Amino acid sequence: MATPTVQSLHTYPVKGEPGLTLEAVVVDDAGLEGDRRKKAPVQVIAAEDVRDDTRANVVVTLASADLAATVGSVLRVGEVVLDVTGPAGGCPGVYAAVSRRGTVRVGDPVTTDQEPA
Repeated sequence: MATPTVQSLHTYPVKGEPGLTLEAVVVDDAGLEGDRRKKAPVQVIAAEDVRDDTRANVVVTLASADLAATVGSVLRVGEVVLDVTGPAGGCPGVYAAVSRRGTVRVGDPVTTDQEPA
């Protein structure tokens, strides 16, 4: 089985306006650089759950059920480490806090740990 990867990256600087699709982005404690602040620093979604109205930041090739199972654990996205804090409310995907900053690029590997770092 191939290692899951980052399929796409998005920021939404202005509420209600179209987002930006990026090849790489710096992620710090507040989330993706250039993104407006919302309920959580980062929203991660499985590629299979993306719809036309999806406004998640990080789209990964991890299966939807596998991504949902990361709640309460750690998701490593390239050089960034995310603490998965919970499901994304009424939206697909999960919310996460940033525990290690860095740059995320399309194609970066995505791995999970059972317990927060």
